[in-house]
Amino acid sequence: MNKGLQLTARLQRSGFLLDVDLHLPGKGVSVLFGPSGSGKTTCLRILAGLEPQAEGVVRMGDEVWQDSARGLLRPVHQRALGYVFQEASLFEHLNVQRNLMFGFQRTPAAERRHGWDHGLELLGVAHLLPRMPHELSGGERQRVAIARALATSPRVLLMDEPLASLDAARKAEILPWLEHLHERLDIPVVYVTHSPDEMARLGDDLVLLEAGRVRARGPVAQLMTRLDLPLAHGDAAASLIDAHAAGHSPDDDLSVLTFNGGRLLLPQAADVALPVHTPVRVRVQARDVSVSLQMPENSSVLNVLPATVVDVADDTPGQVLVGLRLGEGDEAVRLLSRISALSARRLGIAPGLPVYAQIKGVAMVR
Repeated sequence: MNKGLQLTARLQRSGFLLDVDLHLPGKGVSVLFGPSGSGKTTCLRILAGLEPQAEGVVRMGDEVWQDSARGLLRPVHQRALGYVFQEASLFEHLNVQRNLMFGFQRTPAAERRHGWDHGLELLGVAHLLPRMPHELSGGERQRVAIARALATSPRVLLMDEPLASLDAARKAEILPWLEHLHERLDIPVVYVTHSPDEMARLGDDLVLLEAGRVRARGPVAQLMTRLDLPLAHGDAAASLIDAHAAGHSPDDDLSVLTFNGGRLLLPQAADVALPVHTPVRVRVQARDVSVSLQMPENSSVLNVLPATVVDVADDTPGQVLVGLRLGEGDEAVRLLSRISALSARRLGIAPGLPVYAQIKGVAMVR
């Protein structure tokens, strides 16, 4: 059975044309990323059936939800989806339990794959059941809203910037729960954001939208480091490395992470050290990576890895971005280094040059 999600759509509005052809995986988090007005929310609305005038096809697995050529348009309430908005939109006159029950009861009994309490453990909201919405923090409200969406037994979960209305503290509170969802859900999640942090922490697949069209689509780690795309430029330029925990040194408060391109040391207290073999995703800012032609000696930098220059591109005035390859073969990891144009000339930085990448900072994002 085809479990993927297809969105082939064309929608004309005044001064804006959305024209996309997307085939998204049947599991994991697909992030729709791009500036305001690029068409991210419009894509979600078409998937949900909220834009009946859109031309094209919406298919979830083997079910066709929309096909304008055949005159087929399944209404919103007949699409097995959960939708989480920027605002939690809870029913203020119902407590948390009755909010969840509402989502459960609107799903026909034959289509229920889970009980009304499916999201309690996943979102950590069991203790909130008797509370009224006005008694919840912003982060708690959003967790309840997600749990309510899951109570409908959706085949796909749509999330439209669910953290946009939260302050930094509330975002920090809810992000670990969203990561937990990422690990446990067996359905596709389509997640709209313009936050590079949310994209890096939550995303598996990335769709980069620009002016109503797909600029690029692929694994998050690949698109973040493509020098022909805007994600790889500016102060936020970074690389993602998917690794595994391989041990911990309690004397130095350092954890060892291994991946195809070598190993990394990550500062981490013993009481939060991860068990061996635990998957870990780390982010390395391009500005925290320098390059050397020789293995540096007597340096305070702990993470120094052999690499090969793959490509070079201009960045901000006086700065260049260097694309590096760590490891070999299909599982090679791509790393970005942001250095001065003067340094690049002095070192003779060019594709194919073997170098050493000195990584001054590593941050675990999940």
